[in-house]
Amino acid sequence: MEKKLPGIFANKVDSKAGNNSDVYYGSKPKETVREEFNTKNIYQKINDIFNSPTYVYKADVVIKTSSGESVKQIVGKNSAHLITMENELIPITEIKDIYLK
Repeated sequence: MEKKLPGIFANKVDSKAGNNSDVYYGSKPKETVREEFNTKNIYQKINDIFNSPTYVYKADVVIKTSSGESVKQIVGKNSAHLITMENELIPITEIKDIYLK
């Protein structure tokens, strides 16, 4: 009762496989991240802070305005203001720059 099994079809490989030639490394130096961050407008920067994987409830940020620079913990935003941990409302139109501490 020997039965001959059918042959297995194997497609011919003509090209060299280079699957692992490009490697992504997800960690960048902080200086590089800050340079990329500065090219965005204020609304994009605020959205990036709230959408970052490190943001859970509050974010320690440095806010630069025309009156100076301050370190705040922001917990939320509405259409015109950032809301801090101390219930301060910071108008988004007055912010010159914002970045994570």
